[in-house]
Amino acid sequence: MASRTKLTDTETLELYRVALENAESQPEIATIMADLGYDSEKIAEGKALLTETRTAYDANKTEDDETSAAYADFSSKKEQIENTYNIHRKKAKVVFRNDSLTADKLAITGIMPRTYIKWLEAAKKFYSVASTYTEIQSKLARLKISAEDLTTANTLISELEAARAVYLKEKGESQDATKAKDSAFAKIDDWMSEFYAVARIGLEDNPQLLEALGKVVK
Repeated sequence: MASRTKLTDTETLELYRVALENAESQPEIATIMADLGYDSEKIAEGKALLTETRTAYDANKTEDDETSAAYADFSSKKEQIENTYNIHRKKAKVVFRNDSLTADKLAITGIMPRTYIKWLEAAKKFYSVASTYTEIQSKLARLKISAEDLTTANTLISELEAARAVYLKEKGESQDATKAKDSAFAKIDDWMSEFYAVARIGLEDNPQLLEALGKVVK
């Protein structure tokens, strides 16, 4: 594999592009490399791998961007319902402080769950139960929690669940795209490793030509 530990993916793609282009377009380099088996047909093989790698890289970048956007949407909706639920829960705990049966029914007894799934289930139960019983709604209305507020919160929870599903889908696609990109880079790295090994042999007496392929000669 070609050594590129200090190069980014984009820098590597550009390094390989320039190397293959110069190996084919500069007559002196082309002649020497052709004598060592790297004629136009062989160089075309490397270019094809480079194109595949570029495509895989672009696809991975697109998936990463889509994942970031999906996570931002999920986080925004989560923050919105968190803020709403926190206030409503505190008010409900006051309203039903002497009614443990209703408090248990609304899942507001004890501390707020910390893990996402348990927190979500608690919020869903709170709004589902509160939306079902008019007597609970009438008591919550005393602290400015209307039936419309409960309906809006239920809608936000549904939107949150949908947003999380989209995020997890995009995350999975991004991970698959990363694997495909890494696989493509492994192939081109291996191919270019041999290319450079041959170039060093053929251009040993012409260090300036080797630098045209992106390899600085000390």
